[in-house]
Amino acid sequence: MQVVKERRYPEKKVKMLNKLVELGEKYRCIAISNLHKVRTAQIAELKKRLRGKLEILVAKNTIAKKAFSKLNLPKDFLEGLKGSNAFIFTNLDAFSLYLLMEKNKTNVPAKSGDIATDDIILPAGNTGLPPGPVLSEFKTFNVPTRIDAGSIWIDKDTLVAKKGDLISPTLSSLLSKLNIKPIKAGLSISLAYMDGLVCKEIKLDIKEYENYIQEALREAHSLAIGIKYPAREILPKIVMQLHRESLALANRINYYDRDTLPLLIGKALTQAQNIKIEAEKKGYSS
Repeated sequence: MQVVKERRYPEKKVKMLNKLVELGEKYRCIAISNLHKVRTAQIAELKKRLRGKLEILVAKNTIAKKAFSKLNLPKDFLEGLKGSNAFIFTNLDAFSLYLLMEKNKTNVPAKSGDIATDDIILPAGNTGLPPGPVLSEFKTFNVPTRIDAGSIWIDKDTLVAKKGDLISPTLSSLLSKLNIKPIKAGLSISLAYMDGLVCKEIKLDIKEYENYIQEALREAHSLAIGIKYPAREILPKIVMQLHRESLALANRINYYDRDTLPLLIGKALTQAQNIKIEAEKKGYSS
């Protein structure tokens, strides 16, 4: 490990710099997570919950940039050191790390100025709130309410903010009174360095990815059946298709055997019926 000793750095900063270098040499993946609106308690909880899977350090960008330069990390990665950041070190790949971070996000109360991370819906039912000034807050967001047994009831589920909307002071106040915590908070991965590559587009939608795989599977099945590729998974379908095609061919050329004879008799009866109908149209009787 490269140990840094520089007089112009206070001992605490030198210790942090050396720790960043040590972890960078130890793990295959280094990720940057912006700390905007991330609370210290959340980082502490993540460290505790994910101990053994990763290590998290919060350091100033100047120290991190010097440490990562000593590790010969690419310029693209160093340019991502903006704002306040936490640095995550792990042997997971960048995409598994992203999913792990998303899974471990928690819901927190909405503050004025927050951005809604999902659609916010007030559920129908008893709010437990007594009638009063809060009714004007419900009215602001067109929430249908009624008074029953001394409590405010919401008549139906009501959307009060869409994903990406700015949370207003009024909405923040209302959500707080209802004890609704709609904001998903935690560490998000903005950039990662893994196995010599800088990963900039890490966001992964599992449902969308599953849809892509299912569509690719359907297309692969169709192609394999079309070219008669005898894969084990689709061989029964190919056999059934060939059987249908052989019956159709036998029917066209009037080839008869045990399987095709019923088809040929049926075709002959149909033809005979058609001849009878045409004969009757021309005045011939049977």
